[in-house]
Amino acid sequence: MENNITWSDWLDYSTEQIAKTPEEPGAYMMHAAMKILYIGDSNNLRQTILESLNDTCIRDAKRFRYTITSKHEEIKTQLLKEYQEKHDGKLPKCME
Repeated sequence: MENNITWSDWLDYSTEQIAKTPEEPGAYMMHAAMKILYIGDSNNLRQTILESLNDTCIRDAKRFRYTITSKHEEIKTQLLKEYQEKHDGKLPKCME
């Protein structure tokens, strides 16, 4: 499914980059050390990603990317399913 989604580039997980993130619905991924830490969805990407700075696990992320879509819940579900298929049923680190 991921191939049909138009993602942003991987962006630095910083307040400067988050401030440029659109206030639109979408799905997003947080990444550090070549591993996906979190897969999420939101009605307001900028607000949700900004709030994630307070999460002690997600705060370790180095980069994030997002896709703007009204089908963000479906995309998150599909991305988690694909992640679990590739990782012996495990969830990303910050979702365990």
